[in-house]
Amino acid sequence: MSTKHHGSCLCGKVHFEIEGSFESFYLCHCEYCQKDTGSAHAANLFSTNASLSWISGEELVTTFNLPSTQHIKSFCSHCGSALPNMQGSGELLVVPAGCLDSHVPIKPNAHIFTASRATWDSELEKVVMFEDAPA
Repeated sequence: MSTKHHGSCLCGKVHFEIEGSFESFYLCHCEYCQKDTGSAHAANLFSTNASLSWISGEELVTTFNLPSTQHIKSFCSHCGSALPNMQGSGELLVVPAGCLDSHVPIKPNAHIFTASRATWDSELEKVVMFEDAPA
């Protein structure tokens, strides 16, 4: 039995389905992932056996290839949300974990490119936490 995952963008104009399993999950701290997420790291799932199907909004998906690198980002051209993309010659599916609407079935394998880690990205478990916006 094959596993199916569903996802969408923030504005809801793009929906997709992934059939198959994820082999790895990395939290990437490289300078490119920091820039394209606006955060400390990207959280990406990887699969060499899953298939990606666009349910709606495929025409809104834009893909940016950073010249002279292997860095690729797909996103909704309406709201900017990160979306899955096929890399290489279509043999590697990269899925931003946050765009999945279904349960992420695996935990991260590792933090990668930590030499580029943001200076403020340490001991974050010690920062005060709120279940909602602070009052």
